[in-house]
Amino acid sequence: MKKCNGLKRAGLAMVSAFLLIGLLACNRNSSGGDVMASVNGRKIYRSEVDKYYANQTAGSDQQPAGEQAVSLRLSILNELIETEILMQRAEKLGLLATDEEVDRKLNEIKSPYTAEEFNKRLQDKKISLDDFKRDLRRSLTRDKVLNKEITSRINITDQDVSGYYNDHKAEFNLIEAQYHLAKIVVSGAGNVQVHNLQNSKAQNAVEAGKKIQTIANRLDSGDDFATMAMNYSEDPETSNNGGDLGMAPESALKNADPATREAVMKLKPGQYTPVIPMLNPTNHQPVGYMIVKLISKEPAGQRDLNDPRVQQAIRQQLRDRREQLLKAAYYESLRDDAKVTNYYAEQVLKNAGAVK
Repeated sequence: MKKCNGLKRAGLAMVSAFLLIGLLACNRNSSGGDVMASVNGRKIYRSEVDKYYANQTAGSDQQPAGEQAVSLRLSILNELIETEILMQRAEKLGLLATDEEVDRKLNEIKSPYTAEEFNKRLQDKKISLDDFKRDLRRSLTRDKVLNKEITSRINITDQDVSGYYNDHKAEFNLIEAQYHLAKIVVSGAGNVQVHNLQNSKAQNAVEAGKKIQTIANRLDSGDDFATMAMNYSEDPETSNNGGDLGMAPESALKNADPATREAVMKLKPGQYTPVIPMLNPTNHQPVGYMIVKLISKEPAGQRDLNDPRVQQAIRQQLRDRREQLLKAAYYESLRDDAKVTNYYAEQVLKNAGAVK
């Protein structure tokens, strides 16, 4: 039986809204069209592959051609085969996502956008709402299957944790202090897209100044920093996770502008800076503003195994590694049990790659 190495790739896992939009599923055209593959008798049509192909190449300045185009179609077809195998397994287990689950997830994904903005995103990717919901169903179904078959069975023991710590003790010796930071950003550029929950955007420098001061006032009144970031921050990279920047070494602060570095260095965990202007390097005029919070600070030195954060980090790392290994084995097992015929791959071999 031929192996499908793509079963090991993360192409199946679409865990964020943008990945879902980027790899949306195709309509199953049972009325006709070229059959490119079959999985246990269920056909995968060229129309499905073409729809993925158009979606993945949308907006590209240079469209794939020749062998590159054939390679992309082979990759897309393999992903569709993988998805079909997993969906058939879900049917046997009674784990297909319900309409209620799909609608709940759809509303969650749509919440940061207006109806017009969300529809525009679908149009840009040349997909319909039905396509999007079908892919949501597949993604939710996949998660349910893997949780039952893999994730729920993983058990990381205290012995596993201590063993890893003893073998990798040097990893927990911090050479320099670490800063866990978060930020709220407001930009004066009116043409910047935002993804905060309130769809809040300052249109110019004056509005930006007023908005950041309002945020600062609410923080001073006790409003939660992460909640304010999710609702009002205009930083596309961090607004969806409460402004969290993760951990950064003290040396990284040297790359920040002096005002920001000085303000952050004065903070104690739980405190946030005053409003910091973000200056245009050319004319030194404000182009935006930000507020930075110090969530925690880790001093340099060896971390002990008794530290709950050390144990949590090790446990999560071991769980992730074991989950990745078991998923790879699980996909291979499913593939071995399935009867897959890839007609397109056979055609590529027969014609020495000279196919469309």
